[in-house]
Amino acid sequence: MSNFEDYKLSEEILKALNLLGFSKPTRVQENVIPLVLLNKDLIVKSKTGSGKTGAFGIPICSKIDLEVKKPKALILTPTRELCVQIKEDITNFGRFKRIRCTAVFGKQPVEVQVRELKQRVHIVAGTPGRTKDLIDRNYLAVDEIQYLVIDEADKMLNMGFIDQVEDIIKLLPQDRVTMLFSATMPEEIESLCQKYMCNPEKIEIETDNEEKSNIEQVLYEVDDRFKFNLLKRIIYVENPDSCIIFCSTKESVDKVYQKLNNDGIKIEKLHGGLMQEDRLKVMNSFKKGEIRFLVATDVAARGIDVESLSLIVNYDVPVEKESYVHRIGRTGRAGKKGKAVTFTTLSENRYIKEIEEYLDYDIPRGRIPTEEDAENAKSSFLEKNAQRPKIKADKGSKLNKEITKIYLGAGKKKKLRPGDIVGAITSIQGVSADNIGIIDVQDNHSYVDILDGKGKLVLEGLKNSKIKGKIIKVEKADK
Repeated sequence: MSNFEDYKLSEEILKALNLLGFSKPTRVQENVIPLVLLNKDLIVKSKTGSGKTGAFGIPICSKIDLEVKKPKALILTPTRELCVQIKEDITNFGRFKRIRCTAVFGKQPVEVQVRELKQRVHIVAGTPGRTKDLIDRNYLAVDEIQYLVIDEADKMLNMGFIDQVEDIIKLLPQDRVTMLFSATMPEEIESLCQKYMCNPEKIEIETDNEEKSNIEQVLYEVDDRFKFNLLKRIIYVENPDSCIIFCSTKESVDKVYQKLNNDGIKIEKLHGGLMQEDRLKVMNSFKKGEIRFLVATDVAARGIDVESLSLIVNYDVPVEKESYVHRIGRTGRAGKKGKAVTFTTLSENRYIKEIEEYLDYDIPRGRIPTEEDAENAKSSFLEKNAQRPKIKADKGSKLNKEITKIYLGAGKKKKLRPGDIVGAITSIQGVSADNIGIIDVQDNHSYVDILDGKGKLVLEGLKNSKIKGKIIKVEKADK
């Protein structure tokens, strides 16, 4: 099927996809969506950046019943960054249908997540540890889960999460639909599928020659003492619009970050030692294009969906061959060209051999740029480095133009309920219940999405009316 209209998706989902710029399904979406709509168990092998979140998220959002008291879908992910990314995508897909998705992960206060779970939530995206903890403490009800998605299963295995995933699976209803997505398919993953799936359909999306040619791979053999000098030469010569530099440890990340920062290069760092709030801030800043360079551990290889990422540098060779696939999969997306540069020292050559055997491809050895090459390119690099960054539009920006988020200065402590908000809004002439999106009632304040461009009308109407007999502060919320 060549268009989303060809599937039996709800009108609200199709409207959101249109505003998100989803014109045609990707190959994985084309193969997966019809089977999810038929409630089939699935094992999907597909590379990073192929549109997997849309493949499961779009049909689940279309099928899910809004009038539920407990979550109907659980999506397990290996990292907090991917968890947040999935929540954003699901929220965008289901915005006009009023689908509520919440993300649960470690290093964020559990109280924030518990508060969200106490409201009506349709879909939960979570990392295994925090998800299991919330289930054990009876904050997350899983007895009505209809869809289980295990995303980035190979990374779950590498990070040692598979046992926790299995513990969660055992707590779920047996008549659920189970879907597993992975860029690679180790034996342990196959075994998990056989154990917990019912006649699963297997889908393998081969990378075609055109997709392979979208990423130019180059290997530089270098002495460890010369690595940083080579990095500077590469970034001068390549002068990328956006670049991720991958290191194996947070100590290596800190060192590279400090050296580049000292040289006046605008850069941020990302690794597991940072506070979650800081990690999310850095991720958002990089996605928007506010910074060109990011130096990171493999934590950033999942959940960072950046349009037109032009260069990846493997400063350290990944020990796990699958990580190489995930790292370079950040570039060369959606038909765009990208480049992946890898530095290898004598001690890392065995990992390169394993990667090449795994890929069935000999990574071309490159000619190291000379000092003269770097000097000739340096002025152009510094000129671009000094320019104000061109901020990229958020992929949900068109969708958000039709939606106004409104802040109300009252919440549960003032005994404000969603029904009270609906009553006040629908009393405004020209506004109906269909124009009201997701309502989030917190302890001291509330948020409500107003759809169909009716935000200004509702803001004006609420400023001149009472809710539960009281005048409540009403203003446009910060997105």
